[in-house]
Amino acid sequence: MQNFSKNYNQPEYVDQYPIAMAYVPWQQQATVFEDLNAAFYAGTIFPELEKPFVGRRCVK
Repeated sequence: MQNFSKNYNQPEYVDQYPIAMAYVPWQQQATVFEDLNAAFYAGTIFPELEKPFVGRRCVK
């Protein structure tokens, strides 16, 4: 008989925990791109969602 209950407090089961839980608020899309090429390059038809990555590497 197989025991299916696991003790998740043990270190060998750490890889079975969820990595993260996301919170995504409701979005209200009021406007759309007029230019479809601009929307294509932005990756979205909604200008409010255009968030280009402008970060940098974490270097000390």
